[in-house]
Amino acid sequence: MSSTTHMRREILEISAAVETLLTQGQAAMTAAAAALAERDPTFIISVARGSSDHAATYFKYASELVAGIPVASVGPSIASIYGKTLKLQGSACVAISQSGKSPDIVRMAEMAGREGALTFAVTNHPESDLAGASSHTLNLHAGAELSVAATKTFVTSIVSALWLLAEWRKDADLLAAIRQLPGALEKAALLDWGGLRDQVASRQSLYCLGRGPTLAISNEAALKFKETCQLHAESYSSAEVLHGPVSIVDRGFPVLALGVADRAEQALAEVADEIATKGAVVFATSDKVARAARLPVIRTAHPLTDPVSLIVSFYAMVEQVAVLRGVNPDEPRHLKKVTETV
Repeated sequence: MSSTTHMRREILEISAAVETLLTQGQAAMTAAAAALAERDPTFIISVARGSSDHAATYFKYASELVAGIPVASVGPSIASIYGKTLKLQGSACVAISQSGKSPDIVRMAEMAGREGALTFAVTNHPESDLAGASSHTLNLHAGAELSVAATKTFVTSIVSALWLLAEWRKDADLLAAIRQLPGALEKAALLDWGGLRDQVASRQSLYCLGRGPTLAISNEAALKFKETCQLHAESYSSAEVLHGPVSIVDRGFPVLALGVADRAEQALAEVADEIATKGAVVFATSDKVARAARLPVIRTAHPLTDPVSLIVSFYAMVEQVAVLRGVNPDEPRHLKKVTETV
């Protein structure tokens, strides 16, 4: 099925947006990575909300897997509401915000800089307050995004954060995979996840599962089900879902398990199959499942870029779910494009 929503058009623009980012963002990325290498932080903090926070979670896993550097998400209210400072000497701070306008994110970045952190703004608006408060700005180069639901800016945020990591660590394999992403993402946007679409369109609740880097993608998927489809969705690590949440699973309960070809895939597939034995209708992006239904995927050249492909295929499907449910994904009720929290 096809539609003419802004969200649909912007999903189809993702591959071109990533290509633009990689072409126009090189100089800023090279400078930022050099500064990060010179700082050689023992830890990094991230500052973000909503979809941007899911991008930060993705960066956390990537940093810990590739660089061995821990990343902690810090609540912006520590600075904006509580007026506290943190001991950040010798660290780095990555603040992600598509608009760069939210006062709490800006105040946290300002505090981090004052307290000794090397600060980075990842934003689609390089003229924003967040950019002005940061040592380095990584422009997403995503262009205008008219739908309230972030798609282009989420993907370019992930790619920017991953690219910063790859440039900093001089990871040739990861850099090569990032360069190949535009072609893979163009194909990913056209995959048919109609089986999952048709299963969830008439439901009121579902689970999204991930493990490692795909937990960030699971978090983003659950948010998009809620904001674009008015469909209750919860995200869990596949390592945690059997510790209580599985109790509400009954026959026909939909589950989306997001896996990639990394060391977590087998464990996630086993959990997906176990939940399927309890009557759930489980869809998985893995060929290691035996009971769950397999969704088609576009593999990339690296396990850390595979999740980027998954979220693009998911976006294409979830926009269709919204249309089937009679919801305009461009203008979800109660929401606006820029949310400015204090």
